[in-house]
Amino acid sequence: MAARGDCGGPPAACGHDSYRSPLASRYASPEMCFVFSDKYKFRTWRQLWLWLAEAEQTLGLPITDEQIQEMKSNLDNIDFKMAAEEEKKLRHDVMAHVHTFGHCCPKAAGIIHLGATSCYVGDNTDLIILRNAFDLLLPKLARVISRLADFAKDRADLPTLGFTHFQPAQLTTVGKRCCLWIQDLCMDLQNLKRVRDDLRFRGVKGTTGTQASFLQLFEGDDQKVEQLDKLVTEKAGFKRAFIITGQTYTRKVDIEVLSVLASLGASVHKICTDIRLLANLKELEEPFEKQQIGSSAMPYKRNPMRSERCCSLARHLMTLIMDPLQTASVQWFERTLDDSANRRICLAEAFLTADTILNTLQNISEGLVVYPKVIERRIRQELPFMATENIIMAMVKAGGNRQDCHEKIRVLSQQAAAVVKQEGGDNDLIERILADAYFSPIHSQLDRLLDPSSFTGRASQQVRRFLEEEVYPLLKPYEHVMKVKAELCL
Repeated sequence: MAARGDCGGPPAACGHDSYRSPLASRYASPEMCFVFSDKYKFRTWRQLWLWLAEAEQTLGLPITDEQIQEMKSNLDNIDFKMAAEEEKKLRHDVMAHVHTFGHCCPKAAGIIHLGATSCYVGDNTDLIILRNAFDLLLPKLARVISRLADFAKDRADLPTLGFTHFQPAQLTTVGKRCCLWIQDLCMDLQNLKRVRDDLRFRGVKGTTGTQASFLQLFEGDDQKVEQLDKLVTEKAGFKRAFIITGQTYTRKVDIEVLSVLASLGASVHKICTDIRLLANLKELEEPFEKQQIGSSAMPYKRNPMRSERCCSLARHLMTLIMDPLQTASVQWFERTLDDSANRRICLAEAFLTADTILNTLQNISEGLVVYPKVIERRIRQELPFMATENIIMAMVKAGGNRQDCHEKIRVLSQQAAAVVKQEGGDNDLIERILADAYFSPIHSQLDRLLDPSSFTGRASQQVRRFLEEEVYPLLKPYEHVMKVKAELCL
């Protein structure tokens, strides 16, 4: 995928006369778009050719310092027009760029790509790009977790109505509900880091992974071939390379990569769905800018467009896992080329999509607005029913009969429910209890019995322990990037 404004094709392809992926033109960050740009990709190909030549020279092949220097001087001197013309003629992208690089490095042209196959530059570049793309995502995800952790800590004690089946349930706290979101994202952070750290370099393996061409170059010196693979792997910044490959690295790697990104998509979709539902209840809202317009027809609307965008893109991210699953399953023997076009699309789109939803979710989490009075009013509507068991227990302690009290509460509760459902009125169960002399022994206790904080269990303590023991230690490696604010492209 080309970087913004530099598609490498004819002028129409770069402007408004041709389709451009909204992920690159509208949503994803410039830094993530650059990692998947043609410029970065083909510059990395040249870097890999340079590393190979340097390593081959170190191990005794007749490659001169002048050739090495010529390659170094032309790493960024890429003639994209020439490369496109060469590819159209040769129908081979790698050889097109070998010729293009050789054109500006005439002295080194004869040793560029020496002993290598296309996947030497193609697959190794993909692995470098995947690693670097993870390095962009990890601090962004850590910042989202950090912002939500601040939100949860500040509202650890604020009671709110819990929902199961989206029906009123027992109380929780706003901070505890947020910790449900944080916990999923912490799992995603650990999974992304694990897959990033598990990435191995394809290395220097030849056409079917046997290293036969390099063994021939070094006249059967097995040790030098091993050293060559190790030297190039180290130059690329990888700790390990695959020992076993076909022509390509196993496409199971792509499954691992997209699996954790799809899982992140599921987490973000759940979080933003909750925010959208809470926005409808007017308990919580995402940031809404001063000049933002919610609807072209309804001026009063404050639509949760950021959360909706996250849900929309998260669905796309979750579906992309099917591409590498099917690709890996149909790789015949040492390789087949039907992986190539698919991977050009799904790998880039997965990271650009993940980048977009993390940038957007950080923006949301930095400006979440809570409406405590609305939350309090909803609690008042439901709490009387939840408090009936406590009221019965208090009556029994005051000398009442449990069964008699239960029946009276049942009758009054049904009457109050009828007012709410049939008349659209407020829940007046407590007023009914106060008006019934039977409950006079506990009238003075009702305020205490109806204190919302007494219905949230250990939610507050759970929030504080979770943040201290699990979240903050996980975020420690990312402390140096925590102050970066989210910026939305559109």
